[in-house]
Amino acid sequence: MRGYKEPSFNERVAAANSAKAKALEMLKNKPKPSEAELAERAERRRAKEAADAEKRAAAAEARKAAKVLKEQPESKAAEAPARPKVPTAEELKAARDARYAARKARRR
Repeated sequence: MRGYKEPSFNERVAAANSAKAKALEMLKNKPKPSEAELAERAERRRAKEAADAEKRAAAAEARKAAKVLKEQPESKAAEAPARPKVPTAEELKAARDARYAARKARRR
């Protein structure tokens, strides 16, 4: 049984050139698209561009609406108090005592 013989540089170059020639021949033999097919591709491209433009316009409109909504609460926030009233220590104690009394009343 013969061992593996590694191809020489010239053999590798020849193999690469033949593969390149074969690929170029395949490209030359590839049929050209017809005029109808070219027109159809152009129409699809125009339709896609129109859809993309419409999508961009809708996104811009949504951004404008979001900006308006974002600005509105800021103006209302200036009119209304920023935080609810924080109960004082006496109010917290009174609420706690009321809960305690209610719990004791339920036990009886």
